[in-house]
Amino acid sequence: MRWSLGFALPLGAVPAASAAEPLTIERLSADGWEIAGYTGTFDNRSSLILFRKKDTKYLVQCSILYDVTRNPRVITNCYALH
Repeated sequence: MRWSLGFALPLGAVPAASAAEPLTIERLSADGWEIAGYTGTFDNRSSLILFRKKDTKYLVQCSILYDVTRNPRVITNCYALH
């Protein structure tokens, strides 16, 4: 018991890092990112969009899933490809 409390206290003492805003397609467009590629699946439930920006050396990919059984129905996940 003493060991687990000693382990938990230092983890709780570390301040949580401020979470950066998640990447969104709207934010990428507003920041000047251009669409470099796009692909969709045969059932039209998901898509991938690849973004590029002239002054950066990496790309950003966004996957979009449309699922009527979920709430929210549209789920977007954007991440940098370094």
